[in-house]
Amino acid sequence: MWKTLRYYWIAARGYRLQPWNSPYLQWRFETFLGKEAAHLDARKFLQLTWKYRENLRRFADWSAQRRRVMRSRA
Repeated sequence: MWKTLRYYWIAARGYRLQPWNSPYLQWRFETFLGKEAAHLDARKFLQLTWKYRENLRRFADWSAQRRRVMRSRA
């Protein structure tokens, strides 16, 4: 769960209280879900986040792993 919150904190920068307005998060959702994620509002964002929570958790785990690898190379 901490990995997911950390990813959210980084990805939603500037839009932390309204993540559905974040251009980056909109792009991520549209890339992953296609038309289902078009025209995000608060309700739709929360519904999709809950529906695909397992996939989002796996993505956050993967991104945390990539971050660790990049840090170890520096």
